[in-house]
This record gives sequence, C-alpha cells and structure tokens, in this order.
Amino acid sequence: MTSAGAPERSGTTRGGGTLYRGDLGMWSWVAHRITGVLTFFFLFTHVLDTALVRVSPNAYDSVIETYKNPVVNLFEVGLVGAVLYHALNGIRVMLVDFWEKGAKYQRVMLWTVLGIWIAVMIPGAYFMLVRTVTELLGGH
Repeated sequence: MTSAGAPERSGTTRGGGTLYRGDLGMWSWVAHRITGVLTFFFLFTHVLDTALVRVSPNAYDSVIETYKNPVVNLFEVGLVGAVLYHALNGIRVMLVDFWEKGAKYQRVMLWTVLGIWIAVMIPGAYFMLVRTVTELLGGH
C-alpha cells in the first residue's frame, strides 16, 4: 500500500512517473479528440472566410484563389479523413455508451470503423488528388 492507501501496481512507474500502457482503445480516444479539434478549427476558419464576402468581395476571392493551391488540396484530403474518422468513431462511441452489448463489441466495432475509413478514404483521396497531380505534371 502507498501512503495514500491505494495499492501499488508493479511495473506502472518509470523514472518516477506513471506509465500507462494504452491499447488500441486509448489511441482511438486520442484520435477522436484530435480529429474533433481539427474539425472545429476548419469550421471556424470556414465561417471566417465565408464572412469575408460581406466585408470585402475582393479579399474573399483572393482567399478562395489560395485554396486552389496543391498543398491546400493535401490539407483537404486530411480534413476529409479527419471528419470521416470522427463521424464513424462517434457512431461507435454512441453504440458503446447506449447499446447494452456495446462495451463487449467495442474492439470489433473499432476495427470495423477503421476498415470502413480505409475503404472510403482510398477512392476518396484518389478522386480528390487527381486534379492536383494532373496539374503538377502539366496536364489539363
């Protein structure tokens, strides 16, 4: 027992701090939080750049023109991936919370989410990047 009355767990400390050996569930939790924050910042930016049309149509046109940059296209693919993962994992989280067997099947549901994410992202990324790659290689 420690001085606080909690039982000690062997192998849980390294260098004086605690060591959490998370599994796939922990990483899905972290990814869900990160993709949620990324989606929030995209929506915030989207509201601001759309509001520019009322303030200065020329500034709005200039901002929209920068979105045609190939680097921005890569960010758009990342954004779609983040939103898709966040949405699919959100459904899984709701099932874990509200379905009586959700906790039992949470790992299977996570692998299903990842499988669906990959199945949608591969063709989605392809179609999103075709124009950019074509332009970079000098095509029309």
